[in-house]
Amino acid sequence: MRFIEEVVVDEFLPTVRSMLAEDLRDRGFTQSEVAEALGISQSAVSKYAAGDVARREAIVADERVRDLVERVGEGLASGDLTPVAALIEIEVLIRQLEEGDLLADLHEEAMPALADADVEFSVHDPDSGLRERERVLTSVRRGLRTLTNASGFAGLIPNVGANVAECTADAATVDDVAAVPGRLVDVKGRAMVPGEPEFGVSEHVATVLLAAREAGADVRGAVNLRYDPGTVEALNESHPTVEFDAERPTREAVADAVAAADLPAGEETLVLYQTGAVGVEPIVYVLAPTAAEAARIVRELL
Repeated sequence: MRFIEEVVVDEFLPTVRSMLAEDLRDRGFTQSEVAEALGISQSAVSKYAAGDVARREAIVADERVRDLVERVGEGLASGDLTPVAALIEIEVLIRQLEEGDLLADLHEEAMPALADADVEFSVHDPDSGLRERERVLTSVRRGLRTLTNASGFAGLIPNVGANVAECTADAATVDDVAAVPGRLVDVKGRAMVPGEPEFGVSEHVATVLLAAREAGADVRGAVNLRYDPGTVEALNESHPTVEFDAERPTREAVADAVAAADLPAGEETLVLYQTGAVGVEPIVYVLAPTAAEAARIVRELL
């Protein structure tokens, strides 16, 4: 008797860990860095490097596995993926492959009697809330890297600071929006990031994003910038651009402005701006399907 979990532990995980170890070594990781990234011992990494751990060819040859290894390797190397996010991505593929797919086939190969059994294995939903939140955090990190690596971005940061944010698909409150705690600031011409992205740490940018969504804009990511008429004009060439009243409560003003703009159905990018009021700095908000995409739009301004 052999369970499908044994196929995962004995064949899938050693193969994928070996592939990941090789990928990370190719990206310049040291043996100790590979061990830390994968949560395994250095002796295990040595065995992978020496080819002492057998790989299951059917797993190595699967395009989805190869894509996963490349995606996770790149994410770990760049810092876009945390070990938790990487684990979730691997777990999701495992569940997919268990459902009448590659791992199910390998299980039947190990237990031929299963092929004749009229049964179905049910596993947990791979599209879990935890996975989505990790994906959102990953997107915010990518957006941050895009902007902080861009020469000249610091000049676009308003006096109150900038932020990069993204919400979950069913976001209802600021707790469903990930952003940088404390905001990005300009320090001697460089954008400084005070900490790792978290959920529930952005009040103002999150409020603008949620209000735009409530009014029908199909957006999830946002970046705020220093207001400049030239910036608004440049963005307006490619994206719907809407002004809202800074003297009114932000959520109401944004919702009313977006609703009045009568955006095309399914519009995925939007520029919002306000020109200031007493005690309120004028700001531009670039909204897009993801934080990473919003950051890309901003980078094109430089």
